[in-house]
Amino acid sequence: MKYNYSDFFVIMKNYIVKINFKFDYKNFLIAIAIFFTEVLIATKLKDCFFVRTYLGDVLVVILIYYFIKAFFDIHSAKLIIGILIFSCLIEFAQYFHFAEVLGFKHNQLMMIVLGNSFSWLDIICYFAGCVILFLITKIKSE
Repeated sequence: MKYNYSDFFVIMKNYIVKINFKFDYKNFLIAIAIFFTEVLIATKLKDCFFVRTYLGDVLVVILIYYFIKAFFDIHSAKLIIGILIFSCLIEFAQYFHFAEVLGFKHNQLMMIVLGNSFSWLDIICYFAGCVILFLITKIKSE
């Protein structure tokens, strides 16, 4: 069967996510508040094992969600699933020491951002953050 470009577009159009640019100051303020919370966790609460290890990972997916929602009008469920996939990909990249492969071994900031050790518990924390986001969006829609 032979396809031309327009046929391919017709087949693919069902899989395209529509993205509308729209600034939402409430989501932006929430993202800023979560960002400062993450900075506080990383700097002042670094000795509190549970908060640093688990709560920070739960909050990071929520931070990413609200930051993206501050600028784009994207379907919430699709965004949450995309963030979970993205977070898991970054975590699996840590297994292969991706940050070091990119040459960031001596760049402390990039090592913190990209991470340097793989953990299944991190993936569970990302999943928990996404579940919290699903619950928040469900409550908001009712």
